[in-house]
Amino acid sequence: MDPAVTLFVSMFTTLLAIINPLEAVPVFLGLLEGKGDAERQRVARKACWNVVLLTFFFLIFGNVLLRLFDVPLSMVRVVGGVILMRLGFELFSPSPSGGMIPSGGSGDQHVSFIPLAMPIMFGPGAIATVIGLTSTIKSSGHLVLSFAAASAAVFAAIFVTYLSLVYAKAILSKIGPQGIDAASRIVGFFVSAMGVALIFHGTVEFLQSYGVLLGKPAGQ
Repeated sequence: MDPAVTLFVSMFTTLLAIINPLEAVPVFLGLLEGKGDAERQRVARKACWNVVLLTFFFLIFGNVLLRLFDVPLSMVRVVGGVILMRLGFELFSPSPSGGMIPSGGSGDQHVSFIPLAMPIMFGPGAIATVIGLTSTIKSSGHLVLSFAAASAAVFAAIFVTYLSLVYAKAILSKIGPQGIDAASRIVGFFVSAMGVALIFHGTVEFLQSYGVLLGKPAGQ
C-alpha cells in the first residue's frame, strides 16, 4: 500500500477512535439541553473547528515543543501509550467517578471549547498521538505528500465527528444509551490495544537509541 494512503488510514482511524464521537453524543446533548437545532449546529461546528485548530497546532509545533524541553519522541510514544491504555480501559469499564472522561453538565456559551473540544474530543491521548505521528511524517521520503495525507485524515475524522454531533438526537434515538455504551466499550478495547502498541514501539525505539537493541530507531 502507498505510504501516504497508509498514513491517512492510520491517522484517520486513530483520531476517530480517540475522539470517539459516540462518547461525545450524550455529553453534547446534555450540555445543550433545551437548545434549538440551530444552536446545536452552531456549537457543533465551532467545537469541531476548535479541534481542527488544536490538532494542527500540535501537528506543526509538537516537535518544536519537544525539542524545547529536550524530550525524545520515544518517551512521548510511551507516555501517550500509557494515556491511551488508561483511556481505553476507562471506556471499556467506566468508573463511577468519571475519571479522565468528563460528564455533561449545564451548558453555557463557552462549551464549544471547554469541555467539548478539550478535553472531551481532544484530550491527552489525542495530543500525545498527534505529536507521535509527526515523526512518521518527518521520516517519510515525501514530506509534503505525507503532511497532505495527515491533514486529509484530520479533516475526515473531524467531519465524521461533526456529523455525529449534528445528528446526535437521531443517533441517540436509534441506538439508545445501551448501544452507545456497547460501542464505547468496543472502541475502548481497540484504544487500549493502540496504547500498548505505542508503549512497545516507544520502548524499542528508546532502547535502540542507546544501543541496547540493534536496529535503526524509528523516525530516523
